[in-house]
Amino acid sequence: MEIKLPLPRYDGPISLEATLLRRRSVRDFTDSPLSLAEVSQLLWAAQGVTVGWGGRTAPSGGATYPLETYVLGGRVVDLPPAVYRYEPKGHFLGMVETEDRRKALADAALGQGFIERAPLDIVFSAVFQRITRRYGERGKRYALMEAGHAAQNVLLQAVALGMAAVPVGAFYDEQVARALGFKTGEEALYILAIGRPR
Repeated sequence: MEIKLPLPRYDGPISLEATLLRRRSVRDFTDSPLSLAEVSQLLWAAQGVTVGWGGRTAPSGGATYPLETYVLGGRVVDLPPAVYRYEPKGHFLGMVETEDRRKALADAALGQGFIERAPLDIVFSAVFQRITRRYGERGKRYALMEAGHAAQNVLLQAVALGMAAVPVGAFYDEQVARALGFKTGEEALYILAIGRPR
């Protein structure tokens, strides 16, 4: 199942400086659902295509794009709770798992319950082979840097949309991989829990 996302906006109501000033890690979210347009904007900020040849919002070593971006929506209008993978080319979501896996993700993240309660979780993984075949072992470092770039884009976009988020690095890799149905050779890097601040 594929879900076409609304087109992203390329202008916003708040300056970059203001988003930097307001960005905080927030773990307490309201029950208010997010819109599909808001999810679209967050995903475009993470890994959206910005030029015709496929360049994206976050820099990538040699434009190898080793990251995969997963979405776990629990309270998103017009997005059934499930696990989706974001496809930057075409700007759509492809369903990976048919059930809400936020509890499994929270359990994999050492029982951090706010991950399950968040209306939206974004998980970045890496297929290291995409970048190590060009840069050797140093490519793994580049992939980690790319995950940081993409995550910061999401964190700032969340602020610009009146939301809040928290990045999470404490989790058991294998449990995240099982919960999200990763392919062989794919490793979890980062979790972002996102919602409206309480």
